[in-house]
Amino acid sequence: MEPDSQLLLQLVEMRMPFGKYKGSLLCDIPVHYLEWFQRKGFPEGKLGMLLQTIYEIKLNGLEYLLQPLKNGKR
Repeated sequence: MEPDSQLLLQLVEMRMPFGKYKGSLLCDIPVHYLEWFQRKGFPEGKLGMLLQTIYEIKLNGLEYLLQPLKNGKR
């Protein structure tokens, strides 16, 4: 199945709206913080879905999928 390019684009454009990593791009949030969310529960709605997605991407070593999108933003 082809990754959803709009979803991936949001991961390199959207910033964390709260917490320790407020202002960080979702794709740049460290895995240990995402693991904390995994244990405590991801936020509701779109943000939670995006955080779960970046967690799965990092957990499975798929960050290379985001590189072309990140490079395109610079």
